Amino acid sequence: QVQLVESGGGSVHPGGSLTLSCAASGIIASDNIMAWYRQAPGKDREWVATVSLLGDTFYQDSAKGRFTISRDSAKNTVYLQMNSLNPEDTAVYYCHAQLRDLQTTYWGQGTQVTVSS
Repeated sequence: QVQLVESGGGSVHPGGSLTLSCAASGIIASDNIMAWYRQAPGKDREWVATVSLLGDTFYQDSAKGRFTISRDSAKNTVYLQMNSLNPEDTAVYYCHAQLRDLQTTYWGQGTQVTVSS
């Protein structure tokens, strides 16, 4: 059974930092396309960042220069380091896995990030 378990969310002030973790089980994170998405209140879920099979990283424009996606093969975990957070980053953040068949996908349960003064 595949599970993606996010952690690391919380409340921070503007300008603060958080690191989200996505612990994978049932799949090998480094053998699949792993990504982070987020959904703010009243908005659609949006893509934030991806790490490819080869380890290449891609970011939504608003995340470039502030967020870093990475993975630790030994821990089978994907991270999202978020710096210079602002209130517009407030959302539930979800981990996403797309398997090599490019059709099978999995979602985590989400972790709340709140940025406010």
